[in-house]
Amino acid sequence: DELEKQEKEEKLKNKIEEDDDDLEDDEVVIRHKERIRTKKEHSTFFKVVRVLLIILLIIAIIVGIIAFIAFRYIDGMVSKIHVEKIDTNEIGIIEETEQQLLGYRNIALLGIDSRKDDYGLGNRSDCIIIASINQDTNDVKLVSVYRDTYMKVKESGAEVLDKVTHAYSYGGAQNALYSLNKNLDLNIKEYITVNFDAVVKAVDALDGVEIKIEEDELEYINTYIRGTENSTGVESDTITRAGRQILDGVQAVAYSRIRYTEGGDYKRTERMRTVLEAMIKKAKTLPINQLIEVANTILPSISTNMDKNEIVSLLPSVVKVNLSTSIGWPYNTRGITMDRWYGIPVTLESNVTQLHQEIFEETDYVLPDTIKEISDQIVERTGYTE
Repeated sequence: DELEKQEKEEKLKNKIEEDDDDLEDDEVVIRHKERIRTKKEHSTFFKVVRVLLIILLIIAIIVGIIAFIAFRYIDGMVSKIHVEKIDTNEIGIIEETEQQLLGYRNIALLGIDSRKDDYGLGNRSDCIIIASINQDTNDVKLVSVYRDTYMKVKESGAEVLDKVTHAYSYGGAQNALYSLNKNLDLNIKEYITVNFDAVVKAVDALDGVEIKIEEDELEYINTYIRGTENSTGVESDTITRAGRQILDGVQAVAYSRIRYTEGGDYKRTERMRTVLEAMIKKAKTLPINQLIEVANTILPSISTNMDKNEIVSLLPSVVKVNLSTSIGWPYNTRGITMDRWYGIPVTLESNVTQLHQEIFEETDYVLPDTIKEISDQIVERTGYTE
Protein backbone atom coordinates (compact mmCIF):
# COMPACT_ATOMS: atom_id res chain seq x y z
CA ASP A 1 0.00 0.00 0.00
CA GLU A 2 2.76 2.36 0.92
CA LEU A 3 4.52 1.74 -2.40
CA GLU A 4 1.35 2.39 -4.40
CA LYS A 5 0.82 5.57 -2.52
CA GLN A 6 4.34 6.79 -3.39
CA GLU A 7 3.84 5.93 -7.06
CA LYS A 8 0.58 7.91 -7.18
CA GLU A 9 2.21 10.93 -5.58
CA GLU A 10 5.09 10.73 -8.05
CA LYS A 11 2.71 10.57 -11.02
CA LEU A 12 0.71 13.55 -9.64
CA LYS A 13 3.91 15.55 -9.21
CA ASN A 14 4.99 14.83 -12.76
CA LYS A 15 1.53 15.76 -14.02
CA ILE A 16 1.69 19.16 -12.23
CA GLU A 17 5.15 19.85 -13.62
CA GLU A 18 3.95 19.03 -17.14
CA ASP A 19 0.94 21.38 -16.69
CA ASP A 20 3.26 24.14 -15.47
CA ASP A 21 5.47 23.70 -18.53
CA ASP A 22 2.38 23.95 -20.77
CA LEU A 23 1.28 27.14 -19.00
CA GLU A 24 4.72 28.71 -19.48
CA ASP A 25 4.63 27.88 -23.18
CA ASP A 26 1.16 29.53 -23.49
CA GLU A 27 2.36 32.70 -21.76
CA VAL A 28 5.33 32.92 -24.10
CA VAL A 29 3.05 32.56 -27.09
CA ILE A 30 0.67 35.22 -25.71
CA ARG A 31 3.49 37.65 -25.01
CA HIS A 32 4.94 37.04 -28.49
CA LYS A 33 1.57 37.73 -30.08
CA GLU A 34 1.21 40.89 -28.01
CA ARG A 35 4.63 42.10 -29.20
CA ILE A 36 3.66 41.46 -32.81
CA ARG A 37 0.30 43.28 -32.37
CA THR A 38 1.99 46.24 -30.60
CA LYS A 39 4.59 46.44 -33.32
CA LYS A 40 1.87 46.52 -35.96
CA GLU A 41 -0.05 49.17 -34.03
CA HIS A 42 3.07 51.33 -33.70
CA SER A 43 3.79 50.87 -37.37
CA THR A 44 0.23 51.89 -38.29
CA PHE A 45 0.36 54.87 -35.90
CA PHE A 46 3.61 56.18 -37.36
CA LYS A 47 2.26 55.71 -40.88
CA VAL A 48 -0.82 57.79 -39.99
CA VAL A 49 1.33 60.46 -38.33
CA ARG A 50 3.63 60.55 -41.33
CA VAL A 51 0.68 60.99 -43.70
CA LEU A 52 -0.80 63.74 -41.51
CA LEU A 53 2.53 65.55 -41.36
CA ILE A 54 2.81 65.40 -45.13
CA ILE A 55 -0.75 66.76 -45.49
CA LEU A 56 -0.04 69.54 -43.00
CA LEU A 57 3.18 70.38 -44.81
CA ILE A 58 1.34 70.60 -48.13
CA ILE A 59 -1.35 72.81 -46.54
CA ALA A 60 1.33 75.04 -44.99
CA ILE A 61 3.04 75.41 -48.36
CA ILE A 62 -0.27 76.26 -50.09
CA VAL A 63 -1.21 78.77 -47.36
CA GLY A 64 2.26 80.27 -47.60
CA ILE A 65 1.94 80.67 -51.36
CA ILE A 66 -1.53 82.23 -51.02
CA ALA A 67 -0.29 84.55 -48.25
CA PHE A 68 2.69 85.57 -50.37
CA ILE A 69 0.47 86.29 -53.39
CA ALA A 70 -2.03 88.17 -51.19
CA PHE A 71 0.78 90.17 -49.60
CA ARG A 72 2.25 91.06 -52.98
CA TYR A 73 -1.22 92.01 -54.24
CA ILE A 74 -2.08 94.14 -51.19
CA ASP A 75 1.40 95.63 -51.22
CA GLY A 76 0.89 96.58 -54.87
CA MET A 77 -2.48 98.16 -54.09
CA VAL A 78 -1.21 100.14 -51.11
CA SER A 79 1.84 101.36 -53.04
CA LYS A 80 -0.53 103.40 -55.23
CA ILE A 81 -1.25 105.76 -52.32
CA HIS A 82 0.53 109.09 -52.18
CA VAL A 83 2.49 108.97 -48.91
CA GLU A 84 3.71 112.16 -47.26
CA LYS A 85 5.85 112.13 -44.13
CA ILE A 86 5.18 114.72 -41.45
CA ASP A 87 7.06 115.70 -38.29
CA THR A 88 4.99 114.17 -35.48
CA ASN A 89 6.97 116.23 -32.96
CA GLU A 90 5.44 119.39 -34.44
CA ILE A 91 1.73 118.60 -34.43
CA GLY A 92 0.69 120.08 -31.08
CA ILE A 93 0.29 116.94 -28.94
CA ILE A 94 1.04 117.37 -25.23
CA GLU A 95 2.41 114.49 -23.16
CA GLU A 96 -0.53 114.30 -20.72
CA THR A 97 -2.99 113.96 -23.60
CA GLU A 98 -0.87 111.22 -25.17
CA GLN A 99 -1.26 109.17 -22.00
CA GLN A 100 -4.96 109.92 -21.42
CA LEU A 101 -5.99 108.90 -24.94
CA LEU A 102 -3.85 105.77 -25.25
CA GLY A 103 -6.90 103.60 -25.95
CA TYR A 104 -8.06 105.77 -28.86
CA ARG A 105 -6.63 105.92 -32.35
CA ASN A 106 -7.72 109.26 -33.77
CA ILE A 107 -7.34 109.79 -37.52
CA ALA A 108 -8.10 113.04 -39.35
CA LEU A 109 -10.09 112.65 -42.57
CA LEU A 110 -9.50 115.76 -44.66
CA GLY A 111 -11.53 116.58 -47.75
CA ILE A 112 -9.86 119.37 -49.70
CA ASP A 113 -11.23 121.63 -52.42
CA SER A 114 -8.62 120.51 -54.96
CA ARG A 115 -10.12 119.06 -58.16
CA LYS A 116 -6.91 117.35 -59.24
CA ASP A 117 -4.09 115.29 -57.71
CA ASP A 118 -2.77 118.25 -55.75
CA TYR A 119 -2.65 117.81 -51.97
CA GLY A 120 -0.25 120.61 -51.07
CA LEU A 121 -0.43 124.18 -49.83
CA GLY A 122 -3.18 126.49 -51.00
CA ASN A 123 -5.92 123.87 -50.70
CA ARG A 124 -8.48 124.45 -47.98
CA SER A 125 -9.86 121.51 -46.04
CA ASP A 126 -13.61 121.97 -46.54
CA CYS A 127 -14.31 118.67 -44.81
CA ILE A 128 -12.63 117.88 -41.48
CA ILE A 129 -13.74 114.68 -39.78
CA ILE A 130 -12.00 113.05 -36.83
CA ALA A 131 -12.49 109.26 -36.87
CA SER A 132 -11.96 108.14 -33.29
CA ILE A 133 -11.40 104.38 -33.02
CA ASN A 134 -11.81 102.73 -29.61
CA GLN A 135 -9.14 100.05 -29.88
CA ASP A 136 -10.75 97.87 -27.23
CA THR A 137 -14.29 97.78 -28.67
CA ASN A 138 -13.66 98.66 -32.34
CA ASP A 139 -16.37 101.34 -32.04
CA VAL A 140 -15.84 104.36 -34.28
CA LYS A 141 -17.08 107.86 -33.48
CA LEU A 142 -17.11 110.55 -36.16
CA VAL A 143 -16.59 114.16 -35.12
CA SER A 144 -16.99 116.80 -37.85
CA VAL A 145 -15.18 120.04 -37.12
CA TYR A 146 -16.95 122.93 -38.83
CA ARG A 147 -14.64 124.45 -41.43
CA ASP A 148 -15.26 128.07 -40.33
CA THR A 149 -14.52 127.42 -36.65
CA TYR A 150 -12.45 130.22 -35.12
CA MET A 151 -9.30 128.86 -33.44
CA LYS A 152 -5.52 129.09 -33.31
CA VAL A 153 -3.76 128.13 -36.54
CA LYS A 154 -0.22 128.60 -37.78
CA GLU A 155 0.40 131.05 -40.61
CA SER A 156 3.99 131.57 -41.77
CA GLY A 157 5.21 130.08 -38.48
CA ALA A 158 3.16 132.42 -36.26
CA GLU A 159 0.01 131.44 -34.35
CA VAL A 160 -3.06 133.48 -35.30
CA LEU A 161 -6.81 133.22 -34.76
CA ASP A 162 -8.42 132.15 -38.03
CA LYS A 163 -10.74 129.61 -39.63
CA VAL A 164 -9.56 126.03 -39.15
CA THR A 165 -10.10 125.39 -42.89
CA HIS A 166 -7.19 127.76 -43.61
CA ALA A 167 -4.73 125.66 -41.60
CA TYR A 168 -4.32 123.17 -44.45
CA SER A 169 -3.93 126.02 -46.94
CA TYR A 170 -1.15 127.60 -44.85
CA GLY A 171 0.80 124.45 -44.02
CA GLY A 172 -0.73 121.31 -45.45
CA ALA A 173 -1.80 118.27 -43.44
CA GLN A 174 0.78 118.81 -40.73
CA ASN A 175 -0.58 122.28 -39.98
CA ALA A 176 -4.15 120.94 -39.97
CA LEU A 177 -3.21 118.29 -37.40
CA TYR A 178 -1.44 120.91 -35.32
CA SER A 179 -4.58 123.07 -35.17
CA LEU A 180 -6.84 120.16 -34.24
CA ASN A 181 -4.53 118.85 -31.53
CA LYS A 182 -3.71 122.31 -30.18
CA ASN A 183 -7.32 123.54 -29.91
CA LEU A 184 -9.19 120.30 -29.13
CA ASP A 185 -6.54 118.65 -26.91
CA LEU A 186 -6.18 115.57 -29.10
CA ASN A 187 -3.52 113.02 -30.07
CA ILE A 188 -4.00 112.89 -33.86
CA LYS A 189 -0.86 111.63 -35.63
CA GLU A 190 -2.41 110.18 -38.78
CA TYR A 191 -4.44 111.68 -41.57
CA ILE A 192 -6.06 110.71 -44.85
CA THR A 193 -6.65 113.41 -47.46
CA VAL A 194 -9.01 113.05 -50.41
CA ASN A 195 -10.41 115.46 -52.98
CA PHE A 196 -13.70 115.60 -54.88
CA ASP A 197 -12.42 113.24 -57.56
CA ALA A 198 -11.64 110.54 -54.99
CA VAL A 199 -15.13 110.67 -53.47
CA VAL A 200 -16.78 110.50 -56.91
CA LYS A 201 -14.65 107.46 -57.80
CA ALA A 202 -15.29 105.77 -54.47
CA VAL A 203 -19.08 106.12 -54.58
CA ASP A 204 -19.22 104.95 -58.20
CA ALA A 205 -17.04 101.94 -57.35
CA LEU A 206 -19.54 101.10 -54.60
CA ASP A 207 -22.36 101.24 -57.20
CA GLY A 208 -23.82 104.28 -55.47
CA VAL A 209 -25.03 105.03 -51.95
CA GLU A 210 -28.51 105.43 -50.52
CA ILE A 211 -29.30 108.98 -49.35
CA LYS A 212 -32.55 110.72 -48.45
CA ILE A 213 -32.98 114.02 -50.32
CA GLU A 214 -35.13 116.60 -48.54
CA GLU A 215 -37.43 119.02 -50.37
CA ASP A 216 -35.31 122.07 -49.50
CA GLU A 217 -32.15 120.27 -50.74
CA LEU A 218 -33.77 119.47 -54.10
CA GLU A 219 -33.74 123.19 -54.88
CA TYR A 220 -29.93 123.38 -54.78
CA ILE A 221 -28.52 119.91 -55.52
CA ASN A 222 -28.75 120.09 -59.31
CA THR A 223 -26.70 123.30 -59.40
CA TYR A 224 -23.98 121.49 -57.48
CA ILE A 225 -24.28 118.47 -59.78
CA ARG A 226 -23.48 120.69 -62.79
CA GLY A 227 -20.54 122.25 -60.94
CA THR A 228 -19.17 118.84 -59.86
CA GLU A 229 -19.51 117.56 -63.43
CA ASN A 230 -17.45 120.49 -64.69
CA SER A 231 -14.72 120.07 -62.07
CA THR A 232 -14.38 116.27 -62.32
CA GLY A 233 -15.24 115.66 -65.97
CA VAL A 234 -17.69 112.93 -64.92
CA GLU A 235 -21.25 113.13 -66.25
CA SER A 236 -24.34 112.52 -64.13
CA ASP A 237 -28.12 113.00 -64.09
CA THR A 238 -30.13 115.65 -62.31
CA ILE A 239 -32.26 114.74 -59.28
CA THR A 240 -35.98 115.09 -60.04
CA ARG A 241 -37.62 114.12 -56.75
CA ALA A 242 -37.12 114.25 -53.01
CA GLY A 243 -36.98 111.10 -50.91
CA ARG A 244 -34.65 108.15 -50.35
CA GLN A 245 -32.75 107.09 -53.47
CA ILE A 246 -29.43 105.78 -54.79
CA LEU A 247 -26.95 108.55 -55.67
CA ASP A 248 -23.94 108.12 -57.94
CA GLY A 249 -20.56 109.70 -57.20
CA VAL A 250 -21.24 113.13 -58.70
CA GLN A 251 -24.67 113.32 -57.06
CA ALA A 252 -23.29 112.28 -53.65
CA VAL A 253 -20.56 114.94 -53.79
CA ALA A 254 -23.11 117.53 -54.91
CA TYR A 255 -25.34 116.58 -51.99
CA SER A 256 -22.46 116.97 -49.52
CA ARG A 257 -21.64 120.45 -50.88
CA ILE A 258 -25.10 121.98 -50.32
CA ARG A 259 -24.78 124.84 -47.82
CA TYR A 260 -27.66 127.25 -48.45
CA THR A 261 -30.49 125.41 -46.71
CA GLU A 262 -31.43 126.02 -43.09
CA GLY A 263 -28.38 125.20 -40.95
CA GLY A 264 -25.93 126.54 -43.54
CA ASP A 265 -22.41 125.16 -43.22
CA TYR A 266 -23.32 123.16 -40.12
CA LYS A 267 -25.89 121.22 -42.12
CA ARG A 268 -23.38 120.78 -44.95
CA THR A 269 -20.95 119.19 -42.50
CA GLU A 270 -23.69 116.82 -41.41
CA ARG A 271 -24.30 115.87 -45.05
CA MET A 272 -20.61 115.02 -45.45
CA ARG A 273 -20.86 112.63 -42.50
CA THR A 274 -24.07 111.18 -43.97
CA VAL A 275 -22.28 110.35 -47.24
CA LEU A 276 -19.32 108.80 -45.37
CA GLU A 277 -21.64 106.69 -43.22
CA ALA A 278 -23.57 105.55 -46.30
CA MET A 279 -20.32 104.54 -47.98
CA ILE A 280 -19.20 102.48 -44.97
CA LYS A 281 -22.63 100.85 -44.71
CA LYS A 282 -22.54 99.91 -48.41
CA ALA A 283 -18.96 98.62 -48.22
CA LYS A 284 -19.91 96.21 -45.43
CA THR A 285 -22.40 94.47 -47.76
CA LEU A 286 -20.06 93.93 -50.71
CA PRO A 287 -18.11 90.76 -51.60
CA ILE A 288 -14.35 90.85 -51.20
CA ASN A 289 -13.67 91.01 -54.95
CA GLN A 290 -15.72 94.21 -55.28
CA LEU A 291 -14.04 95.72 -52.21
CA ILE A 292 -10.69 95.06 -53.87
CA GLU A 293 -11.97 96.80 -56.99
CA VAL A 294 -13.09 99.77 -54.87
CA ALA A 295 -9.68 99.94 -53.20
CA ASN A 296 -7.89 99.81 -56.55
CA THR A 297 -10.07 102.66 -57.79
CA ILE A 298 -9.66 105.11 -54.92
CA LEU A 299 -6.21 104.39 -53.44
CA PRO A 300 -4.34 106.38 -56.12
CA SER A 301 -6.45 109.43 -55.14
CA ILE A 302 -5.50 109.32 -51.45
CA SER A 303 -2.71 111.15 -49.64
CA THR A 304 -1.67 110.02 -46.15
CA ASN A 305 1.25 109.76 -43.74
CA MET A 306 0.36 106.20 -42.73
CA ASP A 307 2.86 103.55 -43.82
CA LYS A 308 1.85 100.37 -45.62
CA ASN A 309 1.67 98.20 -42.50
CA GLU A 310 -0.63 100.67 -40.75
CA ILE A 311 -2.94 100.83 -43.77
CA VAL A 312 -3.06 97.04 -44.11
CA SER A 313 -3.81 96.72 -40.37
CA LEU A 314 -6.92 98.88 -40.85
CA LEU A 315 -8.31 96.97 -43.85
CA PRO A 316 -9.86 94.06 -41.86
CA SER A 317 -11.54 96.59 -39.55
CA VAL A 318 -13.54 98.21 -42.36
CA VAL A 319 -16.16 95.46 -42.56
CA LYS A 320 -16.36 95.15 -38.76
CA VAL A 321 -16.51 98.84 -37.95
CA ASN A 322 -19.37 99.96 -35.73
CA LEU A 323 -20.30 103.62 -36.18
CA SER A 324 -21.61 104.39 -32.72
CA THR A 325 -21.63 108.22 -32.79
CA SER A 326 -21.65 111.00 -35.38
CA ILE A 327 -21.63 114.64 -34.27
CA GLY A 328 -20.69 118.14 -35.39
CA TRP A 329 -18.27 120.25 -33.34
CA PRO A 330 -18.33 122.78 -31.70
CA TYR A 331 -21.54 121.83 -29.91
CA ASN A 332 -22.33 125.48 -29.19
CA THR A 333 -21.34 128.05 -31.79
CA ARG A 334 -22.35 131.53 -32.99
CA GLY A 335 -21.56 133.34 -36.20
CA ILE A 336 -19.81 136.69 -36.36
CA THR A 337 -18.61 138.86 -39.23
CA MET A 338 -15.28 140.59 -38.68
CA ASP A 339 -12.95 140.74 -41.68
CA ARG A 340 -15.02 137.75 -42.87
CA TRP A 341 -17.59 135.35 -41.41
CA TYR A 342 -16.45 133.02 -38.62
CA GLY A 343 -18.07 130.34 -36.46
CA ILE A 344 -17.20 131.09 -32.85
CA PRO A 345 -17.08 128.25 -30.29
CA VAL A 346 -19.02 129.49 -27.27
CA THR A 347 -16.77 128.91 -25.52
CA LEU A 348 -13.78 126.90 -26.68
CA GLU A 349 -13.21 125.85 -23.08
CA SER A 350 -16.68 124.39 -22.53
CA ASN A 351 -16.87 122.80 -26.01
CA VAL A 352 -13.56 120.96 -25.57
CA THR A 353 -14.54 119.79 -22.10
CA GLN A 354 -17.84 118.41 -23.40
CA LEU A 355 -16.04 116.68 -26.29
CA HIS A 356 -13.72 114.78 -23.97
CA GLN A 357 -16.48 113.85 -21.57
CA GLU A 358 -18.83 112.52 -24.26
CA ILE A 359 -16.52 111.10 -26.94
CA PHE A 360 -13.65 109.85 -24.79
CA GLU A 361 -15.66 109.24 -21.60
CA GLU A 362 -13.29 111.32 -19.49
CA THR A 363 -15.69 112.22 -16.70
CA ASP A 364 -12.88 113.81 -14.68
CA TYR A 365 -11.34 115.64 -17.65
CA VAL A 366 -9.09 118.59 -16.76
CA LEU A 367 -8.67 121.25 -19.46
CA PRO A 368 -5.03 122.22 -20.24
CA ASP A 369 -4.03 125.82 -19.50
CA THR A 370 -3.09 126.33 -23.16
CA ILE A 371 -6.70 125.85 -24.28
CA LYS A 372 -7.99 128.10 -21.50
CA GLU A 373 -5.69 130.81 -22.84
CA ILE A 374 -6.94 130.37 -26.42
CA SER A 375 -10.53 130.38 -25.18
CA ASP A 376 -9.95 133.65 -23.29
CA GLN A 377 -8.40 135.23 -26.40
CA ILE A 378 -11.43 134.24 -28.50
CA VAL A 379 -13.79 135.72 -25.90
CA GLU A 380 -11.75 138.92 -25.78
CA ARG A 381 -11.75 139.22 -29.58
CA THR A 382 -15.46 138.43 -30.12
CA GLY A 383 -17.20 139.21 -26.83
CA TYR A 384 -19.03 135.85 -27.05
CA THR A 385 -19.27 134.17 -23.64
CA GLU A 386 -21.44 131.43 -22.16
